[in-house]
Amino acid sequence: MLKAVLFDLGDTLVKTSNIVETLQKILKAYGIHRTQEEITIAHEKAGKLLGFEYMKTMFDDYWVKRNTIFLEKLGIFGRDDLAKIISEQWWDYSNVVVHSDVKETLNQLKQRGLKMGIITNGLQTDIDKIMAKIELNPNFFDIVVTVDTFGRMKPEKEIFHRALDVLNVTPTEALFVGDTVEYDYEGAKQAGLKALLIDREHKINEDVEKIHDLREILALV
Repeated sequence: MLKAVLFDLGDTLVKTSNIVETLQKILKAYGIHRTQEEITIAHEKAGKLLGFEYMKTMFDDYWVKRNTIFLEKLGIFGRDDLAKIISEQWWDYSNVVVHSDVKETLNQLKQRGLKMGIITNGLQTDIDKIMAKIELNPNFFDIVVTVDTFGRMKPEKEIFHRALDVLNVTPTEALFVGDTVEYDYEGAKQAGLKALLIDREHKINEDVEKIHDLREILALV
């Protein structure tokens, strides 16, 4: 019997602006004009040089360092101030909206007495800013786990297990819903949880258990 339903955040519960477009907006606001192609290439190079796994130890310093590399790949040097601005002001330039199927689903799950939580590969500072921008009652969630909560990231088993320990729920009593196969679906399955992949746009072809609308969960719990 399920006692808890846990969710990824980005592209599962909320949709955010395109990363390249957001970078372009911030740069333009500070007098720097680059094409989306140039920004895309620089962003990809920065990601290869400083992968997401470094976030587990660097926390908030991660994005400042990665932004510094990104700017250097654009030919902009000595702008540590701008690297910090991009990190601090990101959510002033990036729109965040709650997917249309979220509130009804969360309300119904809450009414049925299930515990709920978020496990995201984001940082607490970012999650705080996101939650402040959206009309989503934080009381829906019994726990919100970020990279800096335990120093762990999906798909590591420990991030799932430690969240469930806080909720006093076993892996077999929990369902995890996310939008990526590797980090969300496979990560949760390997940790012993039930898992569903949310694929709203029917783009994922892998042989996994999928739903296309969060409200489909209600028939399963």
